[in-house]
Amino acid sequence: MIYSPVPAKTCTAAFILRDMLRILICPFLFAAAAAAAAAYPSRPILLVVPYTAGSDADLAARNLARHAPRFLDGQSLVVMNQPGASGSIGTLAVRNAAADGYRLLLSRIASQVILPAVDAKTPYRWNEFTFLSVLDINPYVCAVRGSAPQASMAELIAAIRKQPGRFNFATVGEGSLQNFGPQYLFSLAGLAKDAAVAVPYKGSGELTAALLGGQVQFACSNLGALLGHFRAGTLRPLMTTTREPLKDLPDAPTARSLGWPQMERLAAWSALAGPARLPHDVAARWAGVIGKLAQDPAWLAGVAKLGAIPAVRSRADTDHFVRDQYQLYERLAQSLGLRQ
Repeated sequence: MIYSPVPAKTCTAAFILRDMLRILICPFLFAAAAAAAAAYPSRPILLVVPYTAGSDADLAARNLARHAPRFLDGQSLVVMNQPGASGSIGTLAVRNAAADGYRLLLSRIASQVILPAVDAKTPYRWNEFTFLSVLDINPYVCAVRGSAPQASMAELIAAIRKQPGRFNFATVGEGSLQNFGPQYLFSLAGLAKDAAVAVPYKGSGELTAALLGGQVQFACSNLGALLGHFRAGTLRPLMTTTREPLKDLPDAPTARSLGWPQMERLAAWSALAGPARLPHDVAARWAGVIGKLAQDPAWLAGVAKLGAIPAVRSRADTDHFVRDQYQLYERLAQSLGLRQ
């Protein structure tokens, strides 16, 4: 074989042509990449609810899914209930999902902060997520049946003190606000943490049914799960943890008015979160969507219908809020001897 070198002029011309093509093509490549990044979402988004259908988390998720698509180029938000293990199954599924914005979490206080604060074996840490915003706050109310002989919280506490262990209260698991609230209340009232017996149920719907059916004598839960029954008179509110009386329950005394202002620290909430290291463009898109929802009469009306209070925050403020909540329940778990 005879080797024939390419003339230098030909090589120079080829290099010049190659560089010119790069100059011409690269802007189009960058533009295509930018267009691809701006395309989110290009398909439906899965919104995981780590609790059962009909729960406060589920209702908050469906309110979001009903109204957010108008600000997501029409792409749907598909709610998927993935309950179990006090909310840890669904929460873990999102923690382990691809960080692409197509599997998000309807984050709740119990699964996000209380469970990790109480149980060291929780398979995730509270901060292994990208928090996009708090959505709403659920007022926390303690209640009895409408026909119960206890007409006030003072009468209920007196009855429990007189007959410790006789009364049952409903929870949705040990690592839940429904369990934490009565336990904390007992400590403030000078009662033993087992002064009444905790009976666990799968969700707030079952909790409410148990209270209505008399399987338990009292419960502390989110207003949304109980409000319709307060209005019907089948349940009686004894105390709310909001600083001011609730518009929907103007006659229900606040914890502060009863001498337990510390109970104001207890209230449920919903937030929107994704896996850790969610891309900046995805987080920014959701910041814009949630900002629009915060001004949207339809979404706000849905929140009010659930008995909740809108509480949209920036990403930075949401990070700070969730961190403070975790630290609060970690301290309470230690002081009440609930840390496992």
